[in-house]
Amino acid sequence: MSDRIRNAFAKARRRGRAARIFYMPGGFPDRAASDTLLDILADEGADILELGMPFSDPIADGPVIQAAGQRALAAGATLRSVLEQGRRLRERHPELGLVLFSYANPIYSYGPEALCRDAAAAGFDALLLTDVPHEEEAEFRRPAEAAGLDWIPLVSPATDPDRAALLTAGCTGFVYVITVRGITGERTGLPAGLGERLAALRRVTGLPLAAGFGIADRAAADAVAEHADGYIVGSAAVRAADAGPDALRAFLRGFR
Repeated sequence: MSDRIRNAFAKARRRGRAARIFYMPGGFPDRAASDTLLDILADEGADILELGMPFSDPIADGPVIQAAGQRALAAGATLRSVLEQGRRLRERHPELGLVLFSYANPIYSYGPEALCRDAAAAGFDALLLTDVPHEEEAEFRRPAEAAGLDWIPLVSPATDPDRAALLTAGCTGFVYVITVRGITGERTGLPAGLGERLAALRRVTGLPLAAGFGIADRAAADAVAEHADGYIVGSAAVRAADAGPDALRAFLRGFR
């Protein structure tokens, strides 16, 4: 496991809270403004940041993240520019956990081995791909691990314990636990049975568990933190960022 990922969860445990993980599309709303937003996320308490590669045909993103990704692409975001953005972020925030979050197509276009090598050199700690099934992940996972990147598995509400054990075997970093069926987006409340799902996952993996999809405010984050080691906020953070730096700062301070 990356030292920075490990330290992020350890620091949160010492402070009696869950790790704060936020998602933001790279290059949103444009390259210059995006760097400012990422600095705010790091300065205002993010333990781990998922820096997303915007993609033209997402299958898991809700309308907020879809729209943000389209704006970033229109402003010139590419996988290479996102890697460079990660490099700049790493120089400014040497302790921040940093995950490269992407669909498979941009990685194919770049080349998995080259991408993993360049991501590690830029200072990323982990790779998370949303649309690669376990049976086809070796093409990406092997070069990721060879480059020293954590491979972050995703576990959905439909994943049974045997499948969860298979998905998480040999992985490092943390498990991304999808809280609901469907796409990303802010929701009211948490699904019934989430605590039981997380407890079942703990019986098959020793990795930290971080839950995401639908977590929009402190109340939801606190509810997740009763059962998980971390919580992931995506759409709500992107919506706040779209309103500008001050709005993002105010939003993030609600989680501290």
